[in-house]
Amino acid sequence: MDFFHSLAAARIIFALGILNFLLIVLITLSCRCVSGSNIGSRLMRYRFYKRFFAKHCYLWYVLCPSVVVHAFFAVMFMGWPG
Repeated sequence: MDFFHSLAAARIIFALGILNFLLIVLITLSCRCVSGSNIGSRLMRYRFYKRFFAKHCYLWYVLCPSVVVHAFFAVMFMGWPG
């Protein structure tokens, strides 16, 4: 239990928070509703965006466990709120 109150645990929480933020941005940019917008229709002209757009579902497989681990570490580090 001492691990969860260490500097390493705080760094893991911070790194997972940054990863979660970046994944949310990437998921938003690759969302199906973006392709119908003005920006999305311009981006769909590029091959790299089409490949990125096709990987949308795989980003969720990284985000969901990352959020769970981030929340677990945060609760163990800070304690249950309330």
